[in-house]
Amino acid sequence: MQRYLCIHGHFYQPPRENAWLEKIEIQPSAFPYHDWNERITRECYYPNAFSRVLNDEGKIIDIVDNYAKISFNFGPTLLSWMEQHAPVTYQAILDSDKQSVQNFGGHGSAMAQVYNHMIMPLANTRDKETQIIWGIEDFKARFGRDPEGMWLGEAAVDTETLDLMAKHGIKFTLLAPRQAARFRKIGTESWTEGVDSNKHYLYKLPSGRKITLYFYDGERSQGVAFKGVLQNGKRFAEDLMTGFRGQYDNEFMHVATDGESYGHHHKNGDMALAYCLRYIEENNLAKITNYAEYLALHEPTHEVQIHENSSWSCVHGVERWRSNCGCHTGGEAHWNQKWRAPLRNALDNARETMIEIYENSMKDYCNDPWAVRNEYIKLVMKRSKTNLQKFLAKHINRELNSKETTHVMRLLEMQRNAMLMYTSCGWFFNDISGIETLQVLQYACRAIQLGESESAYKFEEQFIEDLSGAQSNVPEHGTGKDIYLKHIKPFMLSLTQVGMHYAVASIFADRPESLTVLNYDCKSIFFDRKSAGMQKLAFGTTVVNSKVTTSTKEFSFVVLYLGQHHIIGGTSKRLSTKEFKPISDALCEAFDASNIARVLVIIQKNFKAHTFSFFGMFRDEQMKLVDQYLSQSEELAYDSMRKIYDRNYNILNVMRQTGLQIPTTLRQNISNVINIEFKELFTNGNFSLQKMDELVDEVKKWNIALDRELLDAKINDKLDEMFERFLVDHARFDLLTDILNTIKLYKKVDLHPLLVNLQNNVFNLSKELLSGTKSPIDGNSRILDLLEQIASEINIDLSSMKRQLATR
Repeated sequence: MQRYLCIHGHFYQPPRENAWLEKIEIQPSAFPYHDWNERITRECYYPNAFSRVLNDEGKIIDIVDNYAKISFNFGPTLLSWMEQHAPVTYQAILDSDKQSVQNFGGHGSAMAQVYNHMIMPLANTRDKETQIIWGIEDFKARFGRDPEGMWLGEAAVDTETLDLMAKHGIKFTLLAPRQAARFRKIGTESWTEGVDSNKHYLYKLPSGRKITLYFYDGERSQGVAFKGVLQNGKRFAEDLMTGFRGQYDNEFMHVATDGESYGHHHKNGDMALAYCLRYIEENNLAKITNYAEYLALHEPTHEVQIHENSSWSCVHGVERWRSNCGCHTGGEAHWNQKWRAPLRNALDNARETMIEIYENSMKDYCNDPWAVRNEYIKLVMKRSKTNLQKFLAKHINRELNSKETTHVMRLLEMQRNAMLMYTSCGWFFNDISGIETLQVLQYACRAIQLGESESAYKFEEQFIEDLSGAQSNVPEHGTGKDIYLKHIKPFMLSLTQVGMHYAVASIFADRPESLTVLNYDCKSIFFDRKSAGMQKLAFGTTVVNSKVTTSTKEFSFVVLYLGQHHIIGGTSKRLSTKEFKPISDALCEAFDASNIARVLVIIQKNFKAHTFSFFGMFRDEQMKLVDQYLSQSEELAYDSMRKIYDRNYNILNVMRQTGLQIPTTLRQNISNVINIEFKELFTNGNFSLQKMDELVDEVKKWNIALDRELLDAKINDKLDEMFERFLVDHARFDLLTDILNTIKLYKKVDLHPLLVNLQNNVFNLSKELLSGTKSPIDGNSRILDLLEQIASEINIDLSSMKRQLATR
């Protein structure tokens, strides 16, 4: 009897981009990474593309691609971030799907997802359809094929959603077992309550369409997510095998969890998954498959009925996203989620107003505004002037001037943000003050800002009033109204505020006349800059252009930098050359005379439309400014420490040898100098093995406590860079020798860089050379010898690979 096994991973992070900047700002809670997307990519998404299989001695014997052997979906908004910020992982995921097509009879493992993880049963019909269309179009653009399956946000389902999915060509989706009401064999009358997860089912839709539904094995899925089976790959495989009951041929067993289980929620979970898949295949325990292949091989023999408005993460249906149902994550025992209902009500009311604005405004430009919104995803995925022109030519019934173009784009952006504000995570957690809810409120703020700017409607005041009914569990946070007014409204951006950030950036930029500030282009019509020691002055007239809405704004500005974080600036309406000349002359005269008080008077008198300081800057821009200043101070501090080090080295060395107590301050100074020089060794472009050898000796001599986290990262980068240079020029045997010696040296001081990329590169090049799939290289045997030595040092055992290749 043939047994089929499928493991599904739902890989998803909520969109975290600032609604105005289209960029994730630094998230301190994700330290040591910039943000949570970056952290989870490092812990989970990347490792699953290059997962390690270990032998009994803990040595790497294979590096495998988990995605090519499982079923998976990635949220479109996450892939959009990954495409820009994690391109290696992104490309690996796309390549994995191509490999899975070969593995599974022409059926790729990737599934589409409704666009921004909206709870579909709570959405209106238009939003449901747009979410499905956007998810499909995003998938096609990335994976180069039509999706066969689609993941629903939180697996939340109703019949209308399934019918719309089937309408747009989706063949199947995946649900939790409790979402099935009853099932029966096709052609029979009698129903059985519940569901048998080892089958797949036909669901007959009111329209006459059909869709296939899979209901994953709940017990074994819970084992992956919460019961520790990922602590051991063999245990994972054995647990999966208990899901087969052996009652019929072609039995299908499958599990589904958040993909983040495999590495983020459970450390090294990717390795457990890799070992599990290998163990099952090597022992012929089941045929690994995906949902699309299994459906192509075996038509459903049973049909099913579902529980309407149900989900996989709320036992109360979909109440987790609209009421105080009791489902939450953490928080105090007395907390409640009564805030959920007024939050959804506030968004719903705002959405209805935005529907009116959109329909009333767009009817002057097209026959079907909602069809235009459905197609807008193609422009969202690739914003360029050429694509914008094509989009408008296709969907707008007349030629637009620049003002009309901006109007149409702002209306479409209003609608995009009006969908983003329903991202499910906004309701999932314990309090309205959480970062996930702040994110959806930010999208709402942006949508309302656009709606009010493009119409006569003024509805933010009502939205804020609606939020007043959402009481936080944290008394000092007050209500949703208080949270919105404190944490959202003050950070709403205008083009002028973006221009302020350009003004600050222009102080330090090499080419300040033309800069890109995130998703805005800034270009000066007139610009001048002066310096006096640490103090700097910049002023001019600038045009800011949004790459998203095509909005433009011209204004004049002045900004004064006084050192450290002290920035003072202001803007005004655009000044003509004649108007600006006496002001700029006065500014220069006062600044050249070091009369800063006079400069401030001129700024306050002439540039009072908007004022700004360090505290109004984007968080990442704040960090850049601070780092720029502190780097100079660090250099001065190092110079001083190095002089003390050199002056006292010999006497301190004598004290060390004779067992005399070295003053704590001077011992710390030695530690600081050596740590700094170690860091500089790997970052200043003058790497030297001799210098590293000397530093290693000093570390051991003085028993220095190294900054291991920092140095591990720097060494990792240096080794990757050296190997990449070797791949470009295989004649550089010295690079492999340097890599080998660098590894031996850092081990002497107990450093432990991750080496993931180096391990991948060494393993893959060794495999290519040993198998003959790579063209012969001059000095092949020497290269292989060095690779094998490096492999041994970085925990790779090539003997298993050699044995496998020898038997072919």
